[in-house]
Amino acid sequence: MSRHSDLARVLDTGIVGILRGVPAEKTTAVVEALVDGGVDVVEVTADTDGALENIARVRDAFDPSEVLVGAGTVLDAETAGAALRAGAEFVVTPSFDAGVVDTCNRYGAVVAPGVMTPTEAVEAYEAGADLLKVFPASTLGPEHISSLKGPLTQLPLLPTGGVSLDNVGEFVAAGADGVGVGSSLVDSDAVAAEEYDVLTERAASFREAIEAAREE
Repeated sequence: MSRHSDLARVLDTGIVGILRGVPAEKTTAVVEALVDGGVDVVEVTADTDGALENIARVRDAFDPSEVLVGAGTVLDAETAGAALRAGAEFVVTPSFDAGVVDTCNRYGAVVAPGVMTPTEAVEAYEAGADLLKVFPASTLGPEHISSLKGPLTQLPLLPTGGVSLDNVGEFVAAGADGVGVGSSLVDSDAVAAEEYDVLTERAASFREAIEAAREE
């Protein structure tokens, strides 16, 4: 898959499922449950034990046409490079690091650095970011998205951190091009109990809410 098509896929799906702390032996089952619910773009956070192995595990278990897998919570270029070598097709960061963006640009991978202010957003985009992870979304709220989109309509925004079924429609209506969702989607209790149908139901509900907001 190309960087262009990977980016288009993230935007089309509209949601990145975040796997943080998911045990290695349950990773593929969690991803399969999300895919069954319509969420086929997932990130494994770099602060998860065995993150690189989990990324490789997902890449081996699913065809690229089934799942787009990335690495999240990437803090430096070294980690970004290791994630890409493990099979990650995109990289998400909590803040803007030029070295991470350069590494992803060099190897043709989608990169979404974390930003908060208009200045950070413009600087990251000019540096080569494909998406801008507006973080933390729970603190900033949908109004911040609409405020950014007012003068900066060209910037693709991916609010992350605190996005839930209760507010995802508001974020999309405010101008979000997609959202990153962690615990509201990948519920740790459901994972521990291996109640994967709960994850499938939540994934489907998120997709429905996003599509409904896009049609308004």
